Amino acid sequence: MAEGLLIALGLLLLAAGVLGAFIPVLPGPPLSFAGMLLIHLTPGYSFSANLLITFGALAVIITIIDFLLPVFGTRKTGGSKRGMYGAAIGLVVGIFFFPPAGVIVGPFVGALIAELSNNKDLGPATRAAFGSLLGLLAGALLKFAYSFAVVWVALRLLIFG
Repeated sequence: MAEGLLIALGLLLLAAGVLGAFIPVLPGPPLSFAGMLLIHLTPGYSFSANLLITFGALAVIITIIDFLLPVFGTRKTGGSKRGMYGAAIGLVVGIFFFPPAGVIVGPFVGALIAELSNNKDLGPATRAAFGSLLGLLAGALLKFAYSFAVVWVALRLLIFG
C-alpha cells in the first residue's frame, strides 16, 4: 500500500515537473527530481547514487540558469527589468487565457507593453520584448528537456526494473 502511494506521488511530481517547464510558478526541475527521489525510496526501485547526484545537481543548475536567461535576453537586447516582469506576466496570462499560442504570444506582448510603458519607442521596445521572449523560451526548453529526461529514466526503471 505504501509502495503504491510513493509511486503515485512520484509520478504526480514527475508530471508537475513537466508542467513546470511551461508554468513559471511551478519549479519544474526540483519537482521532477523530487518525483525521482520518491520512486527511489520505494522498495524494489532504486537509482544509482551517481545518477541521483547528477540529476540533483542539474536540477539546481537549471533552476539558476532559468532565472538568469530572461534577464540576459532582455539585457542583451536593451530591455529593462520591467520588460522581463512583463514577459513573465504575459506568459502566465497567455497560458491560462490563450493556450497553446499564449505560451509564445503572451511573453512577447507582456514584455512589449512593459517596455512601452517604460517610455521606450516601438523599435527598442520590440527588440527588448523579443530578447525577453527568447530568454523565457530558452529556459522553458531547458527545463522541459531536463524534466523529460527524468521522466524517461524513472519510467524506464518502473517498467523494466
